Amino acid sequence: MGASLNHGGAARGARRNYRPMSEINVTPFVDVMLVLLVVFMVTAPLLTVAVPLDLPKTQAKTINADKEPLVVSLDAKGDVYLQERLTPLEDLVDKLKAITGANPDARIFVRGDKNTPYDNVMQVLSAINSAGFNKVALVALPNVGANAPAITRHRL
Repeated sequence: MGASLNHGGAARGARRNYRPMSEINVTPFVDVMLVLLVVFMVTAPLLTVAVPLDLPKTQAKTINADKEPLVVSLDAKGDVYLQERLTPLEDLVDKLKAITGANPDARIFVRGDKNTPYDNVMQVLSAINSAGFNKVALVALPNVGANAPAITRHRL
């Protein structure tokens, strides 16, 4: 049997050499930043519509979009915008066909200011329909008071 002659000297020496860890653990910080990055990457494209409109409110449910659609906007004066560019109604169909490659399944969202005359909205919808596009949706704000736009699908 062995006996320790050190009387705990190793334990005392270990206490003298002990230093608190001065390194910062950045793993939780990186995890939070990656989650925020993903959230902002998903929500940023939905918030970047540059044409300011006062959208009407509806009770429609929101639609989850898997691919970014084309956005046609009508402001209160009746001006038509394709994405963020002012586009005459006469050129709208040609530009839509050029952007989509004349794909009839391209998704198009139509946003109209609530003060836009109904006739202007119908002219735009008629032009899109005559071009052969099948997937057209009207965008409105939900009536609940949230700021996320509600999208209502209409088959033309």
